[in-house]
Order: sequence, then structure tokens, then C-alpha cells
Amino acid sequence: MMRFAMVFVLFASSVFAQTPLQRQIQDIAADAHGRVSVACSLPDSQLNCDLNPHTHPPMQSVFKFPLALTALHMVEQRKFSLNQSVRFLPTDRILPHTHSPLQDKYPEGNVDVPLRELLGLAVSESDNVAADIVLRAIGGPTIVDSYMEAIGVSGFHLEDGEDGLARDVSVQYRNWFEPTGAVQLLRRISDNSPLTPEHTRILLAWMQDATMGVRRIKGGLPAGTIVMHKTGSSGTKNGVAFATNDIGLITLPDGPRLAIAIFVTDSRADDATRDAVIARIAKAAYDEADQAKK
Repeated sequence: MMRFAMVFVLFASSVFAQTPLQRQIQDIAADAHGRVSVACSLPDSQLNCDLNPHTHPPMQSVFKFPLALTALHMVEQRKFSLNQSVRFLPTDRILPHTHSPLQDKYPEGNVDVPLRELLGLAVSESDNVAADIVLRAIGGPTIVDSYMEAIGVSGFHLEDGEDGLARDVSVQYRNWFEPTGAVQLLRRISDNSPLTPEHTRILLAWMQDATMGVRRIKGGLPAGTIVMHKTGSSGTKNGVAFATNDIGLITLPDGPRLAIAIFVTDSRADDATRDAVIARIAKAAYDEADQAKK
């Protein structure tokens, strides 16, 4: 009985310690019928969106944001130029099919593509083949891992590119990003970018121009709200969607940027519901952040 009472007290304490926003997010997350992990950050505020903020959700294409950041850093080190061409080799293809406007355009490969174009495709179009070409060119996943650590971003691990994810569904769990780490990276690029102002603007423009996931973070926000984000999506097997993700910077009406990361893992909800869970959580955080700045 005493042990039961202690467990109850600890549970009750954790519930009452939650902010109203956290309780709202937890209620929304229940609709996903899976694990939802959330973190957010707004400068000069106590905004708290935490829900499983230190879990290791599979990030899927979210990795293309830190990949592009790493590649731009290497451009600044003069190891590459944005205008230099990188060969799209036949072995870079992901067969029989993957999401890749680049591969759709050049189904046999064997073409040279400027690095700038590859990065734009990877971030804005979430092009899987373009991302893997960049990953190969810069030296592989460990280079991205090392750079994230070098700029002080924790809770990130990249082990496989898109080709590996396409070959084995279990591999995606080896690529993970803690929500707190994702928010840390978003804050870094927004507030104290490790890149030059020019390259920071380029990267954020690619994220703002993203064509994927319009019903996720952006889905419930007021028309015209500026969002710079990167999605990640898996396939579905036996009714389970392994990863439905979106991380990004939301520009509030008076200028500050809200950083938010939302990962929906192993969900049994349908596509529309998973997207709506992300949209509703983002809107709840946006509303609270907007009030905090007034």
C-alpha cells in the first residue's frame, strides 16, 4: 500500500507540474495512437511544450537539414563550392523507386549537378537521391554527426542515408533526433548561426520554400505565417506509420521565431490524423508564444 501511495503521489506531482500548454499537447497527442515527442523554444520566455523531449524518434528526412548545414560549412571551409558540379552516378539511384525529382529527370544518372541544386532539392523538395549524393560527396554520416557535436547540438545520430532506409525498414530507428536537440539546432541557426549570414539566408530560404508537409506545422497557422521547416516521413506497414515528423521555425507576428520539433512515432492513426496532430500542437504552441510576447 505504501509503495502504491508513493507511486500515486509521484504521478500526481508530475501531472500537476505540467503547464496548461503541456496538458493541451498531451491531449492532442493521444489522437496519434502512437508515441508523440515534442519540444519548443521561444527566446526570453518560459514557454514549455515538452512531451517526451529526450526520446530518440526516427527522424527520416529531417536529417536533410543538418546535412545541408554541414555541407554549407564545408563550402565555407573551401572544401567545396556551391557552383561546383557533383556527379550523379548510376549507383546513386534508389531503385525501383523513391521520392526524387532528380532521379525522375535523369533516370539513368550519369550527369553532373551543381551542389547548390542538390542541396536545394534535398531541403526544399526532400529529394532522397540528391541528399544521398551530397552525403556521399561530403564523406558520409559520421561527418554530419561530428559537425553537429562541434556546434554544440546534442541528441543527434545519423548512421544511414536514404538508400539504407529504403532497403530495410528497421534501419530508420538508427537515425534519431531528440526533440530537444532538434530545437537546439533550430535555435542555433536562427539566433547564432555557425554559418555566414549569406549561407544562413540560403538555408532558411530553402526551408521556407519546402513543398512537403503543408498540413503539418503550417497546417493550422494563420495565412501568411512564415515557416521554415523540414519534414520527415516513413512508409506504413501493418497499419503502423513509423515516422511522421516536422521541425521548424515559426515567425510570430511581432518578429521572434518560435522553434518547435514534433515527432510522431509508430502511429496507428491515418495520414490526415497524424498531420492534424502536428498542426494542432504547432498551433497551440504558436498561440501560447504569441500571448507570451504581448
